[in-house]
Amino acid sequence: MRPLHIALAALVAAVWGVNFVVIELGLDHFPPLLFSALRFLVAALPAVFLVGRPTVAWKWIVGVGLVLGVAKFGLLFIGMDRGTGAGLSSLVLQVQAVFTALFAALALGERPGRVRVLGMAVALAGIGVAAVDEGAGGPVLAFVLVIAAAACWGVSNVLTRKAAPADALNFMVWVSTVPVLPLLGLSLLFEGWDRDARALAALDWSGAGIIVYVAWITTVFGFGAWGFLLSRYPASSVAPFTLLVPVFGMSSAALLLDESVSPLRWCAAALLVGGVALTSLAGTRRPRPATPERPEPRAAGVG
Repeated sequence: MRPLHIALAALVAAVWGVNFVVIELGLDHFPPLLFSALRFLVAALPAVFLVGRPTVAWKWIVGVGLVLGVAKFGLLFIGMDRGTGAGLSSLVLQVQAVFTALFAALALGERPGRVRVLGMAVALAGIGVAAVDEGAGGPVLAFVLVIAAAACWGVSNVLTRKAAPADALNFMVWVSTVPVLPLLGLSLLFEGWDRDARALAALDWSGAGIIVYVAWITTVFGFGAWGFLLSRYPASSVAPFTLLVPVFGMSSAALLLDESVSPLRWCAAALLVGGVALTSLAGTRRPRPATPERPEPRAAGVG
């Protein structure tokens, strides 16, 4: 990769890592489900009028929109709202690579090789260590919700693989149109009209800036730049940069939110990042097809 493009990939990882700090700040302004709905509303508008028509079937847009937008982000925001810190969330969410490999084996027939199985085991050991650390003083239910969010991310990755969008930004913008109404409905049901109305009435420049960051910077810019890189380089060259996300997430949480990082959590981070690296970069064995297949498209992004 060219040095400029390496810098761009690192910048995207930094944007996605710092996003967890921004989410935690946003949860001081908005209830979690309303916050998630606003994120997708602003990500979709006005971009949906600029990216052209969808390049894949609507069933994939709706499926990914519900699993990624409603389930994954809903669970993540609720988990963080209930006490899982930004740094830990940025780390634990990376176990999505393990869930993706498991679901791909079940749904796509991708049999993981020995190295990938080893990586999955190492990553799960990291989650176990993080769970022990969190159980010693943190909210376990919130931790479980973030793991559930990672599982939903794994499902959405498999759906995205099946959709095989040629344009990652176009796909992500159209996907962002799907969760808005379901999340608003869930927010009204569980968070209440009064709480939502108070949050919107109290909207200030700080809250607006947070929404712009999580919508336009992390979604529109992040996935646009990621799609640009994947269109020019093999996924195996670009994907490893996602391992920097928890590094930026944990360091920015420590610097900006004064989140402490225990030795046990550093151990969990080393195991999880190492396991995800093995899981993401190792090859898979596919059953030999009876008839020739077209080449598999490159991955559209990280979620």
